[in-house]
Amino acid sequence: MKTIAIELKHVSISYLHNKKGIYSIKDFFTKGGFMSPFDKKIVLTDVNFRVYEGESVGILGKNGDGKSTLLRTIAGIMQPDKGECTVNVEISPLLALGVGLELELTGIENIKIYLALSRKYSKSTIQDKIKEISDFSELSMEQLKLPIKMYSTGMLSRLAFSTVMATEPKLLMIDEVLAVGDKGFQEKCKKKIHEIKNSGATILFVSHNPDEVLEICDRGICLKDGKVICDSTSKEAVDEYNKLFV
Repeated sequence: MKTIAIELKHVSISYLHNKKGIYSIKDFFTKGGFMSPFDKKIVLTDVNFRVYEGESVGILGKNGDGKSTLLRTIAGIMQPDKGECTVNVEISPLLALGVGLELELTGIENIKIYLALSRKYSKSTIQDKIKEISDFSELSMEQLKLPIKMYSTGMLSRLAFSTVMATEPKLLMIDEVLAVGDKGFQEKCKKKIHEIKNSGATILFVSHNPDEVLEICDRGICLKDGKVICDSTSKEAVDEYNKLFV
């Protein structure tokens, strides 16, 4: 019997949107704040699906359709207004470039913190891990000793991806990270993702690039206006995604 890695049951999520631009007491009185300044924006509506261990699932949809919110819910960053989200495996999220990195700290310090939070930190192996991350990211030890606020976008991308991969994730969630970095590093990342996939890890992969979804994922879920409109093979999900632009 297949083991369920992730299960969402009737998950709905919304947030309050400031419709009047009220950010202070002065704004409250000058912009008519006695009526509610907020609108409720629904992001996900009655989302239901299961992901089994070892599956690679692409998440597709236009901007604003709820893809990133879905990953953040699975990662435990956001809580559903309704429904249940259950995750039965350890998560290694790579949700967005730079998220979770401390800009004032050096690359090495960020690596140590991430490994510690992932319970992968060991005094006996930390130097080997840092070298492994340095080699894969193509960031020199001198660069890793710099505060990451001095890094370019590409350097941040390489540091974030390489650090997550060094934890040997069982559930890898990727949100558009492969959209940055040069072509050589993108191909290197894809090869590493295939290695993680072949090791039996579960992958959730958000991308606006249908070709990447077809290359990496066996299954696809397409969202429209926060609702699942397709949960099938990656090919059928990509076809449904392409229809959104016709």
